[in-house]
Amino acid sequence: MIIKAANAEDIAPGGMKPVTINGREIVLCNYAGTFYAVERACGHAGARLERGALTGWILTCPLHYAQFDVRSGVALSGPVPKAPESAHADPADPALKTRALITWPVRTEGGQIYLDLP
Repeated sequence: MIIKAANAEDIAPGGMKPVTINGREIVLCNYAGTFYAVERACGHAGARLERGALTGWILTCPLHYAQFDVRSGVALSGPVPKAPESAHADPADPALKTRALITWPVRTEGGQIYLDLP
């Protein structure tokens, strides 16, 4: 189902906008004039991703700095561990587990952003 999500002019390049559509919490991201839609909650601890930073196509969570590719939702890195007692964090530590984000297809037409939601 194709649904209007926002006006393209409302999201500057490098900007983000949270929207709720049919009960789904989504963040629209503008990477160099191309729009992407990812779930709003971080794949680590559920933080609101629009409060983070969008640098190019990399979305960084504001809470623990996990990073995601807005083009695919892939988790690029897990959260930054707390100050370690040792110099190296164990990557198998369950506290560092981060899942990919859900993404939705986006199209723009006539200055509007549309999402294809199942």
